[in-house]
Amino acid sequence: MSESYKYLDPNFVYTYPDTGVLRNLPGIKNAEDLIFFESAAVSKRIKELNEHPIKIKGIKSLFEIHKHLFQDVYEWAGQRRKVEISKDGNQFFPTTHFENAFKYIDALILEYKKIPKKEVLEIAKKLAEILDAVNYLHPFREGNGRTQREFIRLLALEKGYKLNLNPPDNKNIYEQYMKGTINGDVEILTNLILELLNQ
Repeated sequence: MSESYKYLDPNFVYTYPDTGVLRNLPGIKNAEDLIFFESAAVSKRIKELNEHPIKIKGIKSLFEIHKHLFQDVYEWAGQRRKVEISKDGNQFFPTTHFENAFKYIDALILEYKKIPKKEVLEIAKKLAEILDAVNYLHPFREGNGRTQREFIRLLALEKGYKLNLNPPDNKNIYEQYMKGTINGDVEILTNLILELLNQ
């Protein structure tokens, strides 16, 4: 996780006060050990979602995906964050306005579902718009990137397309993805998604 992330959590809702490590179900208090455990647990759950994809019904499905991916790691898996998060001095969406964001993203998803399967450019544009909105929302204390990539992958799958925004053997794709999400650059995300969509 980047050191440029900042969290307002004075009451240690999410971390062990003595180590600063995220509270987790196995009780791991070493940061590197937790990263290793989390990576293995989440990889297994991602594989399950690949084998048994769920249908995206709206923003609630994002929470369902997070719960599935992180159920072995965090008690709060699938729950909205209770702290404010910023990266490089830029704050993500404030928790006090989450309901408005949920409605907006649900509207984007409804628009997406109306796009014909053959309209590849329109599909890429709308997926990029949804990804940008979900990333700015950043509704979870941890695991936002992995959850939103699965969310977008499953939306693409509903139109008959395969989409992998984090292939293990292509660092360039991940760098473009990060550049697009960090800067809120929908054009970069659109071009990346368009390039990666496969039937």
